[in-house]
Amino acid sequence: MRMDMSGVGYIELLRRNSSFRRLFIANEISFIGDWFTVIALFILAGEATDNSPLAIAGVMASRSFALALVTPFTGMLADRYSRKGLMLGANIASLVILVFVLALDLLGSLTSVYVLAVVMVAARAVFDPAEYAYLPNICDDQELLTANALASGGWSVALGLGSAIGGLTISIYGIQTALWIDTVTFIAAAIGIMTLPPGGPDTTERKSATPRVVVGEIVAGWRYILSSPPLRRVVFAKGLWASGGGAQVFLLILIGMEAGFGEAAAGIGILFMARGFGSGFGPIAGRPLMENPRLRPYLLGLSVGVCGLFYIAVSAVEWTEMVLILVFFSHAASGLNWVLSTTFLQERSADEWRGRVAGTDHFGITLTMGISAVVGGLIMENGLLELRELIALTGMVQIVLGLAWIVLASSHEKRLLDQTL
Repeated sequence: MRMDMSGVGYIELLRRNSSFRRLFIANEISFIGDWFTVIALFILAGEATDNSPLAIAGVMASRSFALALVTPFTGMLADRYSRKGLMLGANIASLVILVFVLALDLLGSLTSVYVLAVVMVAARAVFDPAEYAYLPNICDDQELLTANALASGGWSVALGLGSAIGGLTISIYGIQTALWIDTVTFIAAAIGIMTLPPGGPDTTERKSATPRVVVGEIVAGWRYILSSPPLRRVVFAKGLWASGGGAQVFLLILIGMEAGFGEAAAGIGILFMARGFGSGFGPIAGRPLMENPRLRPYLLGLSVGVCGLFYIAVSAVEWTEMVLILVFFSHAASGLNWVLSTTFLQERSADEWRGRVAGTDHFGITLTMGISAVVGGLIMENGLLELRELIALTGMVQIVLGLAWIVLASSHEKRLLDQTL
């Protein structure tokens, strides 16, 4: 099959593809609200433990490990049931859970914070593979790279706006207000998803969902990936970034508490804003790089190494406004890695396998992020390294793994690209 590197523009895609436009808007609303809750959980964990680094890392780890645990199963769901229905159900479930917790005032301990983090992210674990598998059902081949870049950019802008506004809202009005705002965003997003077309999967030959069939389909998905080197290589690509990136996202919280950008919630929000805007800028500005056949075989590893270089710079400079610029460009590179690897997997997966490929992809990155965050938290909790030293170490890990991917995988990617051009 010949690969067409050309694609539609961002504005053109939003104008001509009404289904993608509605999904994009619904996601933006929901994602902005999500970060109100995430920032609130970090603050609650710190308040419950006198700002223990391990307890704060535990919020991220609990989210990551919960995602890793359920995404193989939820990926299978996206190959069996209505992807639109799964996305809608995930938003409604998140709304009900959050209203229940707020109405009964159940956030008084660290355990309850972790439980809410796990339950909320479980709903997200249903949504993400369904959306991942749904996107090629509403976008053609020329639209797919643009759609992924725009979706990633939208997530990143929502992260930037949601974390910044959420941090300020918590500082001024308190955590309860921020969480109630999130409930409203779930309602708005659900209304938008209701307007979408069905969009797969083909269920004409679907068997009953007995435990044996469910396990068999998950295992079959893993075999499908392992039997295909082009899929197998890319599934592991996001994990390269996450090996250092999980700790880096956690360390941004500690930087925000020390950098002097205001109260803790505001400081964390500003740094996460830089992270979000950077990860959105990278794939949008870098689309010409992703479409360049000479660069494509190397970009996944190269982008991971660039992330690490900028975090080494973060460890070396004074934490003034300069650190925001460095965080911005580091996560611009990670955003490019995310979009290109996602597009590769969607292009290389048959529709009936796409949900399970998405689940395995999310399993790898979330498990690696959780381990990375816990290791970072343990290092800080036990005083094994200073904060700046640990930041530099995470960057070095990414540089080494990015170079390893280039050495081991880029030649295979180049041969594959030559065959499709």
